[in-house]
Amino acid sequence: MNDADLLREAADRLERLAARTTGGDWRLGGLLASRPEVIAHGPDGGTEHVAEARAGTGAWITALSPAVAAPLVAWLRSATEDPDPAAVALARVLLDRLP
Repeated sequence: MNDADLLREAADRLERLAARTTGGDWRLGGLLASRPEVIAHGPDGGTEHVAEARAGTGAWITALSPAVAAPLVAWLRSATEDPDPAAVALARVLLDRLP
């Protein structure tokens, strides 16, 4: 598999995984700071506790575990030389969500 095929396959798998997980804008909530809950806020105003939808979200959480951070950081840093629009879009989403 060449690099282009590898990139396409990774994108396709991530896209399929995102399509079957709990959608919406995930935010931390809950009453206890030591045990926050992740709540998905849908475009219709509805909410769903992500933990209640584990069948759909477990694979998403493990796919985007901290193991993904190093390659994403490397890609974002390498994209600063000649800004890739996809990297810029990801950076904007991350900056909206990261503390």
